[in-house]
Order: sequence, then C-alpha cells, then structure tokens
Amino acid sequence: MDFNIIRAARSVLHITDLEASRNFYVNALGFIETEADEEHIYLRGLEEHNHHSLVLKKKDRPNIEVISYKVSSDKDLEALSSFYQEKGFKTKWVEKGAQKAIGRTLRVQDVSGLPVEYFAEMDTVERLIQRYDLYKGARIQRIDHFNCSVLDVEKAYNFYINELGFACSEYTATEEERIWAAWLHRKPSVHDQAFMNGKGPRVHHIGFWLPDPMALIHACDVLASLGYADNIERGPGRHGLSNAFFLYLRDPDGHRIELYNGDYLTSDPDFKPIRWDLNDPRRQTFWGHEAPDSWFNEASTVLDVHTGEPVKVEEPTLEQRKPTFII
Repeated sequence: MDFNIIRAARSVLHITDLEASRNFYVNALGFIETEADEEHIYLRGLEEHNHHSLVLKKKDRPNIEVISYKVSSDKDLEALSSFYQEKGFKTKWVEKGAQKAIGRTLRVQDVSGLPVEYFAEMDTVERLIQRYDLYKGARIQRIDHFNCSVLDVEKAYNFYINELGFACSEYTATEEERIWAAWLHRKPSVHDQAFMNGKGPRVHHIGFWLPDPMALIHACDVLASLGYADNIERGPGRHGLSNAFFLYLRDPDGHRIELYNGDYLTSDPDFKPIRWDLNDPRRQTFWGHEAPDSWFNEASTVLDVHTGEPVKVEEPTLEQRKPTFII
C-alpha cells in the first residue's frame, strides 16, 4: 500500500448546547479544554500532544460530522485520494485554515457510508500526563477507537483489511461463518475501528482510554455527585471480547462515549484473530449487568461529507436477531 494510516485520531460531534457539553466533558469527565470559541470546544486527553481529539461543534441537531484518522505524511493523503478515486469514491479536500489547528484533510464517505477523514498535520500542545494536579473526573488519557453500526460487516471488514491495511484482533461469527462484528486496528491494540451488524451507517460510540480501572469507578462517583447518574448507560463491567474494563455514558445530546481500559498488545506479526461465536454470552459481558435496550438500538446519525445532510439509516444485510455485543 502507498499510504500509512497510523491510528484513530479525532471526531467532530455536533451538539446543541456548548455550556451543557462543557459541564459534562470538562467538569465531569476531565477532558482538557485546549481552546474554545462561540461555536466550538476543542478537547484532548491528558497524554495527547495534538491540539485536540474531540471537537464539539454547536449546531441545531446532534450528529457525527466525521471520524478521523491520522496518517504519516502529506504524501499519504495524496495516495489515499488517488486510491479512493480509483475505486470510484468521491473525495473532498478541506484546506488548511478552514479548520482550527489542523492541516488539510481528506474526507470521503467510506464503503459503508460513514464520514471518514484523514489528516497528517495538527498543532501540538503540552502533554499533561504528569500534571497530576489537573487530573479530575475520568482522567481521560487519549482517544482509542470508533465503533460503528453498518449494513454489511463483511463488506466493511474486507475493505478495511484488504484495501486499507487494517488487521483484525477479534471477531464474532455466525454458525455459517458470516462475520457479524469485527475489531480492526492500525495501532498495536485491540481496535481503532470496530464494525457491528445493525441499522446504519451510524456511530455507536467513541472510546477513550483511561489510566486504570479505578478511574472508571471514580468517574461514576464524580458523575453521580454532579447530577449525571442517569447519563451512565451501562457498566462498569468487563467485556469478554477484548478483555476491556468499560463504562458507557450518554452526553447531553445522546452521543455515546465509552470509557475504556485493559485491552492487550496486538503487534506481533503472527498474532491470530480471536473468534467468538454469536451465541457465546461471555463475549458480551465477562461480568457486569445486562445492557439496556438503548445500548443495542440507539446510535448517532452521521452526515454526508459532501452535502452536510444526515445519511439515510437502513436495515442490515444479515437477518437481525437479538442485538449482539459491541465494544
């Protein structure tokens, strides 16, 4: 491949109330507010040296504008542009200066209809990993992954593995060996991008890495003390698939955030993907309470990178059974 995708790097969320979102993300969860204006809040984790990994953009309705990957260089952006155009995808350049702190970006509606962005350049800021005096809330360290609901997981899997150079760490399969869900990565962890079978294209959640499991417990205490107990949707608990300790939250606009810690290294070239049977209950919850229906059925709508309009949500290709595990 002529390009090098490094990792999941940022997301742009449309939210309806900047102050309500600031109270949730900064005061309760402990994100670092790098910068803000009348229409945006730029957030990052304590160990991140890039300007932001999460943009909250004030709009009339909540949506996901884009999920974004960092690449090695500007040459990678050019190569990706050529690649997508050769495959028949319409691409869009957003030039440097059009967005705060980030160089030019390449945007495309991917094979599943998700709004995906690539960039090589972003302003750097002070890493605060040893500023323990600033740690509060969930002690967010960094962005970790995206999980998306798509109509055809095998189609997404094949494209990301065979065309974009991702590797698979774990997957869920039916008795007929149809892939129902897949966890794919570029960085040496369990996933940067997960796909699950369901109504889509939609973004189920954005995952953020925490320093240790106790940070999740502390986040629950802080959220409850600040009046956000009802924003805790699922957890804390441990997934069988990935081994991760998790907590799922809903922000004031309903976007789902996962607080995440405890997966494992996947960098060895002889690492073999782990298969989970669709009927194995351990894949969903190694321990913890059963997930509510909202966790299975609700997700954030995504926008078309060319029109700015919401992408139509459709039914999945595989027959929908009891909703399965997402991480």
